[in-house]
Amino acid sequence: MPPTPAHPRLGERVLNAVSRDPLTATHRTRNDALLAAAIGVLSVALALLVDHGRRPDALGWVLLVGSVVPLVWRRAHPGPVLVLVLACVGPYHALDNTHAAPVPASLVALYTVAVTARPLYTFFVGCLVIGVSLAIMFNVGTHEGLESLRTSGWILAVLVCGVDVRIYRRYIASVVGRAERAERTREEEAARRVAEERLRIARDLHDLLAHSITLIGVQTSVASHVLTVDPDRLDRAAIAKALDDIAETCRTARGELRTTLEVLRADGPDCDGPLPDLAALPDLVRTAGAELTLLTGDAQMPPAVEAAAYRIVQESLTNAVRHGGAGVRITVTVVRDEADLRVEVADDGNAQSPVPGAGFGIIGMRERARSVGGTLSAGPRGDGPGFEVAATLPLQPSEAAV
Repeated sequence: MPPTPAHPRLGERVLNAVSRDPLTATHRTRNDALLAAAIGVLSVALALLVDHGRRPDALGWVLLVGSVVPLVWRRAHPGPVLVLVLACVGPYHALDNTHAAPVPASLVALYTVAVTARPLYTFFVGCLVIGVSLAIMFNVGTHEGLESLRTSGWILAVLVCGVDVRIYRRYIASVVGRAERAERTREEEAARRVAEERLRIARDLHDLLAHSITLIGVQTSVASHVLTVDPDRLDRAAIAKALDDIAETCRTARGELRTTLEVLRADGPDCDGPLPDLAALPDLVRTAGAELTLLTGDAQMPPAVEAAAYRIVQESLTNAVRHGGAGVRITVTVVRDEADLRVEVADDGNAQSPVPGAGFGIIGMRERARSVGGTLSAGPRGDGPGFEVAATLPLQPSEAAV
């Protein structure tokens, strides 16, 4: 059986009640009605048992009840409730009825104003209440006035207590607000990271599948051409090479696809999988039948820069093989200087411009270059037929302008 949740202790319930905003508390009207009933019983007991002034007559009882009833709405309308209570308490004291009886209702009304209003407003209300109380009691008698002056410290104590509770509640509300904002920030950051990871996976899958499928299609066309052009003079070596290239492309694609999908199955936050690097460029270029010039030295480069360069070359080779026409020659140049890694992929095919609606290849390459703070240009070659892609990737992408 599931464990029964422990009920909060009395101290915890009291602390929660003090910390809660009185205007948002549940069942506040019902609770205030019960409080008003309890204060009414206490006031009647004080009126009957305490011999300080004369026992209330009919008008006195009406005024005493009138000072208690408005407390039912004290939290919804603290200011008007205080005015109504004072409007009944003032004549009650002026008639020299038992002076202790309406004190509980007066103090509760004052506390409600202090706990809900601004401190400056509470200060003025306290001064007004003390001033009116002293004027009425001194009008009744000097002894009563001096006694009221002596006990006016209770009014100040109640007001100070209310202001202190209000400050405490505002502090608790600010702490809760900061915690909620921090939680929302964490959730937004997690959502942003998930979106970035999905975009990265989508780019990798696009580059991988587009490149591999394009090469397989070209190699299959080569084998089909050899078989159909001159069946009597079958070039077994050419067919075997085309089939070997297809098999190699499938193996490479399968390995990269497994690596990419492992990211989706991983549960840990750091399971991003290995990034492709420049060491895999020779095999990639050889599979596409291109020429490679690789001058990067032995110094270590940021993995993100190497991955971006690899994917740019991969997508450029895919586009060149797909759109360059038969017998296209492709040259790949990757050169590193002091601050940048320069990538150039050029072909001599017959594609003069990107095919409208052909996909998101060039857009994806630009996004990859931009992700490490670099730039990329793609367009027809200026020195002859063909197409050229040129990218400049800074070796310190964290310091690049975004």
